[in-house]
Amino acid sequence: MLDLIVPEETGRAGPLRSFTHVAAVPSNATASVGPARFGVRWVDVGPPVRAEIIVMPFQRDESFAHEVTLGETFPVGEETWRFADLDMSSADDWEVTVRRVDENEVMEPPTGRLWKRARLRPYGQLDETQLQSLEAALGVRLPVSYRRWLGQTNGAEPETEHHVPGKPFSLLPERPLFGVHPDHPPIDLVHAQRVHRDPWLSPDWLVIANPSGGLLVVSVGKAGDEMVYFVHELDLVGPSGPAASPTRERKLRAVAWSMWELIGRLTPVELDDLPPAQLLPPGTFTDPRNYEAGPR
Repeated sequence: MLDLIVPEETGRAGPLRSFTHVAAVPSNATASVGPARFGVRWVDVGPPVRAEIIVMPFQRDESFAHEVTLGETFPVGEETWRFADLDMSSADDWEVTVRRVDENEVMEPPTGRLWKRARLRPYGQLDETQLQSLEAALGVRLPVSYRRWLGQTNGAEPETEHHVPGKPFSLLPERPLFGVHPDHPPIDLVHAQRVHRDPWLSPDWLVIANPSGGLLVVSVGKAGDEMVYFVHELDLVGPSGPAASPTRERKLRAVAWSMWELIGRLTPVELDDLPPAQLLPPGTFTDPRNYEAGPR
């Protein structure tokens, strides 16, 4: 819908109307509707669901902040707008929908998904001496963000099944984020490298969890790389050993910029989050023969 300047009875141009009746405002970005831009400083899933919406008129130097609950309205110049919806993929990644209130406004119910905070039980803490001993046992220097997180938690067990929406893996109580637990090898970092990494990946990687669906890893061979990566279980096939590792490592996919972002994106699995079951045609899966001759 396109709205232009509205003539007044005096013959002068009236207030500039917005050129659209709905706008989506992503986190860390703004959206323009003509006479103003919208930004969102924060959201809160509540209850009630709330947000701080910033209105920045183009013809004025000041901005206006409005704390509103879902469904409430706020002024934008001569217009009234509504906080209509919120869709979240993580604690720090969201999209707020705002809608102009017109005489013929249709009150559509919100359809966005609200992020639910991860329910993780840390195993404890590691001091600097313990972290240095771990690095000596692994023969690597841990990435800074992962090292800091590990020192504060010593790994963590999810209370229930958790996932990153849209990613094909799940952390389970019996498949936690590893820590330093030499008396419990299934959740011990050093033991995990022998069992989960060494058959498939090079020592440039550190397996930090064995979720359902594959492996979560961080880089210990590239300085400054703080990202968390995922390798699908369908790529953990074929002959083991160093010859095939480069081919597998090219299939690694980043799931978070840092360990802290991964924790922020993890959320308990709800039935509505699960994709519909589907049959995959032959040839969808990785052919084990792709790895027999090493990298290609």
